[in-house]
Amino acid sequence: MSITTDAPPSSSPDAFDRADMEKLQAGHDAALNSLMDRHAAPIFHFLCRMVGNEDDANDLAQETFVRVFKSRASFRAEQKFSTWLFTIAANLARNHFRWRARHPNLSLDVENPATEQSLGSTLPAGSPAPDEAALAGERAGAVRLAVGNLPEELREAIVLCEWEELSVAEAAAILEATPKAIESRLYRARKTLRERLKPWL
Repeated sequence: MSITTDAPPSSSPDAFDRADMEKLQAGHDAALNSLMDRHAAPIFHFLCRMVGNEDDANDLAQETFVRVFKSRASFRAEQKFSTWLFTIAANLARNHFRWRARHPNLSLDVENPATEQSLGSTLPAGSPAPDEAALAGERAGAVRLAVGNLPEELREAIVLCEWEELSVAEAAAILEATPKAIESRLYRARKTLRERLKPWL
């Protein structure tokens, strides 16, 4: 007597992702909801840090999953879904920056205090952070501005590897670069941030 189940053979997140993609490819559109439940928040936070605006990040996050649905036939079971997903999101962020370059009046400011705090908390260890709320806010704003002003390829690498805590290999796959290139970008990004944020370290 055999018992069948809809659960993937492994309980790992990757296995659930592959199972849902198989369902999506087979015409079960509701599987997209399961994928969004697991990945919408990380993608939104990634895009917030990339584009510096919650509204734009929300729009791009929604478009990311629209692309997942439209491109579902191109997904292969041997791929890691999260890598494929972040690749789509990163490409959308790049397109957004190209558009914004043609519309220079838009601001890089982020108005989300939670995002500002997460950016500020990633500064390299130095002198203790000021207790005063005003100084802490200035510090977070300085970090936000410094990250926002990084060249696109450096910002992509630092956001993926520092804030999203992906490996160099995963970042390389997402950004379609070699691990050596990502390591070089990380080095340059960290060096630039330390120079620009020297008063706050």
